[in-house]
Amino acid sequence: MKSIIKTRKVFLILFSFHISLLFVLSGCGYKPTSHYAKQKIKGNVFIEVSINLEDPKNSVLIKDALNEIIVGRFDNKLVSKKSLADTILVVQLASVNTQELQKDEAGYVDLYRTNVSINVTYKGPNGSGQVSVTGQYDFSVEDGSTISDVKRFEAIKIASSKALEEIVSKLAIESFKKVK
Repeated sequence: MKSIIKTRKVFLILFSFHISLLFVLSGCGYKPTSHYAKQKIKGNVFIEVSINLEDPKNSVLIKDALNEIIVGRFDNKLVSKKSLADTILVVQLASVNTQELQKDEAGYVDLYRTNVSINVTYKGPNGSGQVSVTGQYDFSVEDGSTISDVKRFEAIKIASSKALEEIVSKLAIESFKKVK
């Protein structure tokens, strides 16, 4: 009977110690970058994409990718009218280029890199600003073949998504600079 009581006391002491440790460590002030980025993008969000006349399909892809980030990472609601928005994001595809990285023995290019640059201007309840992000994607083509529109479109889509993922970091850095 005494051993059961001792075991319970030891268990309670260890349990209390772990709970206390949890409270101490959780109070250390760590916050993820998305917490700081959320300070820039608050409330209802309207996204305006400046259509690139050379590449209108890619502008639509960028808007879709940004919509996913705003809803998924920031937990904001997207609105269809500027007048209903607390935060307005204006997204512009600055540049898209594809460069050759590697050639095979016959001299045909078989590895390419697509680079995408995107400018994002934001205006919200905690100020406004602009960030520029870039993304890249390396892809290969079959021996001696050229880049098809499907391959090019897919490469631009993936590079754009990578660039837009960088927005969270850039916005966090912007808001962190002003928090200090």
